[in-house]
Amino acid sequence: MLIDGLKALLSDESHISLVGESNLPKVALREIAEYRPDIVLTDINMPEMDGVELTQEIKKLNFNTKVIALSMFGERETISDMLKAGVSGYILKNTGKAELLAAIEKVADGQTYFSDEVNDEMSKSPPASVGKEVSLTPREIEVIELIAKEYTNAKIAEALFISERTVETHRKNIFRKTDTKGVIALLKYCVEKRIIKPLK
Repeated sequence: MLIDGLKALLSDESHISLVGESNLPKVALREIAEYRPDIVLTDINMPEMDGVELTQEIKKLNFNTKVIALSMFGERETISDMLKAGVSGYILKNTGKAELLAAIEKVADGQTYFSDEVNDEMSKSPPASVGKEVSLTPREIEVIELIAKEYTNAKIAEALFISERTVETHRKNIFRKTDTKGVIALLKYCVEKRIIKPLK
């Protein structure tokens, strides 16, 4: 639906050519290597690899392809991760056609573009304990709570009405954000940070 929406928004723009599309990052990466587009529009939460990993892989290709992130989330940590990976733009999915075009045109011209919400979030003073604090989404916390109940990916998917691939993507993002390596370390971290209640 997101891809179809983007295509509909851009289809009448004669100065923009759509050269490829995919909802699988690994497939997209192969097409990017083949077509060498000027700009890639990418989501952040995806199966196989997230937007951070995809951006890093695109940058390794050295094709001067610019990346614009489209996200539901305007959270400091997510934005920071994408900036470190090398994006040239970051806009939220609730944006309109005018801002999408502005972002594409500015990035194509060698500039950067970040939506007002993203700039506002990054201009805020970080919390005093920013060193080890993370910003988990409500869905990620739900996944952690079910991991604590020893639910398998299949059971988590069933409980939250999402696919197992989406569960795996959430797990990868959770481990990356919390900088933990395994379920025990993750749960210990989340209890200490009061993200979830102490385990009984």
